Amino acid sequence: MNDVIDYQIYGDDMQIVEIELDPGEGVRAEAGAMMFMEQGIEMQTSTGGGIFKGFKRAITGESFFITTFLNNGNRKSKLAFGAPYPGSVIVLDLARLGGKFICQKDSFLCSARGVEVEVAFTKRIGAGLFGGEGFILQRLEGDGLAFVHAGGTLIEKNLVAGETLRVDTGCLAAMATTVDYDIQFVGGFKNSLFGGEGLFLAKLTGPGLVYLQSLPLSRLADRIVAASRFGSNREESRGLGGIGGAVLGAGLLGSFLGGGDGD
Repeated sequence: MNDVIDYQIYGDDMQIVEIELDPGEGVRAEAGAMMFMEQGIEMQTSTGGGIFKGFKRAITGESFFITTFLNNGNRKSKLAFGAPYPGSVIVLDLARLGGKFICQKDSFLCSARGVEVEVAFTKRIGAGLFGGEGFILQRLEGDGLAFVHAGGTLIEKNLVAGETLRVDTGCLAAMATTVDYDIQFVGGFKNSLFGGEGLFLAKLTGPGLVYLQSLPLSRLADRIVAASRFGSNREESRGLGGIGGAVLGAGLLGSFLGGGDGD
C-alpha cells in the first residue's frame, strides 16, 4: 500500500515538486534530486529491496541507490525535489492508470513510498534499435503518486482504440501500457537525408494516454555540444586575430619609431 501524499508544483521552465508529509509518511526519490527538507524528515538511503532491485534501477538510467525521506516528527513537514534540466513535471496517479505506466529511462524524479521502478523492454526489435531510447524503458508500478520529468513543453494525447500518432523518437516521454509502440521508416530519399528528423519515427497506436516532450535531453545535449564547438572555434579565431593584430601593431609601431630616428 502506498502512502497518500499532498503536493504542489512550482515554476514554469525549471519546476520543483513540494511534498507535504504527515507523521509516518514517506516519499522515495532519485539520489541527488532533493532540494530542501524541513525538520522532522529523515533520509534513509538503500538499494530499495536488495542488490537486484538496485541493479534493475541502474539499467533504466537511475542510480543504484534510492533514498526514502520519512517524516519521523509529530507534525506535518515539507520537502522539495528539483527537475534536472528545463522541462515539466508529469504527475502520474497510478491508481487511476491501472497501476502501471511506461516512461523514458532516467525520467523518474520521486514518488509516494511503495511505488516501484521496474525495467520495461520494448516489444519490437526495431523499436529497440532505432527508437532513440533503446530497448530499455522504465515501468512504474503501484497505486500511489509518481512524478517524472519531461524536457521542454509537455503535450498530453489520449489515443482511442486504433488511433495512431507518429512522433520523433526522442519526444516520447511516457505512455500507458496499452499503447502499442513501434518504429516506422520515414521513407523517401530526400526526406531521409535532408528532412532533419532522422530516418525513423515512433508509431504509437491507441488506446491509451501518451505524454510528449518538446525537448528531449539528447537533443539538448546535442545543441550544447554544437554550440560549445562553435564557441571554441570563434574564440580560436579571436585569439588568432588578437595575435595577428598585436604583431601588426608592433610592426607599425617599430616602423614609425625607426622612421622618426632616421629623420
